Amino acid sequence: MLEELLRVLLLAVVQGITEFLPISSTGHLIVLGRVVALSDAYSGTFEIFIQVGSVVAVVLFYWAELWQQARTVHRDASVRALWVKLLIAFVPAAGIGLLFADWIEANLFNSRNVALALIVGGALFIVVERLRPSPNDARARDAIMADLRTVTYRQALIVGLWQILALFPGMSRSGMTIIGGLLSGLQRATATLFTFYLAIPTLGIATVYSLVRGLSRIPSSDLVYLFVGAVIAGIVSYVSIAWLLRYVSRNTFIPFGVYRIGLGLLILALVAGGALPS
Repeated sequence: MLEELLRVLLLAVVQGITEFLPISSTGHLIVLGRVVALSDAYSGTFEIFIQVGSVVAVVLFYWAELWQQARTVHRDASVRALWVKLLIAFVPAAGIGLLFADWIEANLFNSRNVALALIVGGALFIVVERLRPSPNDARARDAIMADLRTVTYRQALIVGLWQILALFPGMSRSGMTIIGGLLSGLQRATATLFTFYLAIPTLGIATVYSLVRGLSRIPSSDLVYLFVGAVIAGIVSYVSIAWLLRYVSRNTFIPFGVYRIGLGLLILALVAGGALPS
């Protein structure tokens, strides 16, 4: 029991760190899940369940802004427009994910694919930052929030199309949407904030859908592990959000690209050597 709880805590911490950093939480959890060998009873659902904590974390982090938007949405056209843009960004990946969810899970969720996706995504970050350098963006939170409302419908669609790539495990939802934002002309801080907001419908709806499909397979005695995992993931996610916002105001995403490539090569080496299941 203690060993299982420690495994859950480890995976929850990794989820919290990697969900909003552009390094792929799904990729890390797939590989780490094979290493620590979660109970078969809920190994497939655990990765989805603890995302609840990450969704709650982003809602709590932006609670003041979200509450203000909820209070003024009926009279503020810019708030309504913002959420229409988020819906536009949400739909492409949601539609394709719904159609091909079973195929993706059966064919793409393995260590080798994760490694390749990490490498490709890392290279993309380096190339995008080199081709389209963005200046440091150390502005007040209110200024960045104001910029969020200036995101155009075209930019929202570009972000949404890039989010489709995140259906491939290892590419990273936050990573692909941030790259889409940068390529569409957004500053790093604005692209990152739009990604955080987009996580609310994307992760929220995906989590509910997956839980409806898989929760019945989990013994009630194991639900406590999932609850603990979600709480820990939420706490760590909250800290990760705050850290990333400070980081992007003064730094590029190139270090994340380098990390992704290094991790991907390490995974491929472990798979080739038989130390990690393919």
